Amino acid sequence: MAIIIFTDLDGTLLNQDDYRCDAALPVLKELQAKQIPVIPVTSKTRQEVETLRQELNLGDPFIVENGSAVFVPLDSKQFVLSAKIEREGYQLELLGCTYAQARQGLAAVATMLGERLRGFGDLSEQEIGQLTGLSEQEVKRAKAREFTEPFLTPDRVSQQQLQQAVEAKGFQVVVGDRFSHLIGSGAGKGKAVRWLVRHYRSPKAEEKLITVGLGNSPNDLAMLEAVDVPIVVPSAKAPHPGLMGRGWQVASAPGCQGWANAVVSVCDRLLA
Repeated sequence: MAIIIFTDLDGTLLNQDDYRCDAALPVLKELQAKQIPVIPVTSKTRQEVETLRQELNLGDPFIVENGSAVFVPLDSKQFVLSAKIEREGYQLELLGCTYAQARQGLAAVATMLGERLRGFGDLSEQEIGQLTGLSEQEVKRAKAREFTEPFLTPDRVSQQQLQQAVEAKGFQVVVGDRFSHLIGSGAGKGKAVRWLVRHYRSPKAEEKLITVGLGNSPNDLAMLEAVDVPIVVPSAKAPHPGLMGRGWQVASAPGCQGWANAVVSVCDRLLA
């Protein structure tokens, strides 16, 4: 049996409060020893994910900016593809749009709504740091957008109005309390997961492939729907209500401890 693990980062592999993943470190090492890929699926940028991959010694593909792009290391043996785009040591599969297109799209949506929409490209590093609490280096990595544009969620526009305007301009939006994300129409965490699974090549042709996904919020819904074994990682209070009522497994603890417990349990069961 072959296993692939797809995982959200903030609030899932990483704790929501301190962004640490100490409890998951021994499990990650064991997964690497067993050649089980651990693939981040996140709204973060490539630079943000690359920093984490270096810290955790991960070498598998990863999915960034809400499913806008898949990066596969050129030396990957488990994921075989002939992508037309190579970028800094990776094969790149672009599912969404470019950053320039996202910026143009945000301007068009703002004009349609008659509202000023301020994206990351309009905000200084100091402003983003004050709004997010990120350090100077973290802000630089978060601002290194390649495919999507986060913007301050407007107060005077309803979520329905915002979504309608975005769709009218040929984009998608992930609406958040403070920031929303404008993404290309072809992007999506679920789409990216399915695309990567299609390009998996097991060392043993007869092996059955099982995909596992872990997430903590409705932004992970499409990813969880795309895997064989979806697992909800709860917050300190409870699982997100937007992910409940589906019969999915809920991890026994929040953050990295819950992630570690769930991954050990599912791998022991599948590989028994």
